[in-house]
Amino acid sequence: MTTVERATRAGDIVLVGRSASVQFAVPNGFAFRVIDVDPRPTYAGWVWLDGYQLDRYGHPLMRRRIFVREAGLRRPGSPPSPRHG
Repeated sequence: MTTVERATRAGDIVLVGRSASVQFAVPNGFAFRVIDVDPRPTYAGWVWLDGYQLDRYGHPLMRRRIFVREAGLRRPGSPPSPRHG
C-alpha cells in the first residue's frame, strides 16, 4: 500500500472558498484551522478535513468536517486563485 503525502496537515490554517468546493462560494471564504486530515483515499485531489471555522480574529466559531479540493485551499497571505469561467 502506498502512503499519499498530503500538503495540508493538522495545525495548518487554510482559507476555504469556491476554489476548494462550490459549496463554499461565500464572497471571501473563511479561515479554517485543521485538526485532522482523513488519511483514507478519496477522489484524486480531494480530502476530508476536520477542524474549526475561524472568525476574523482567529477564534473558533464551530467545529466542522469539510470535503475540499486540496489544490483549491489557500494559505493566509497568499493571493486568491484566478476565477474560472
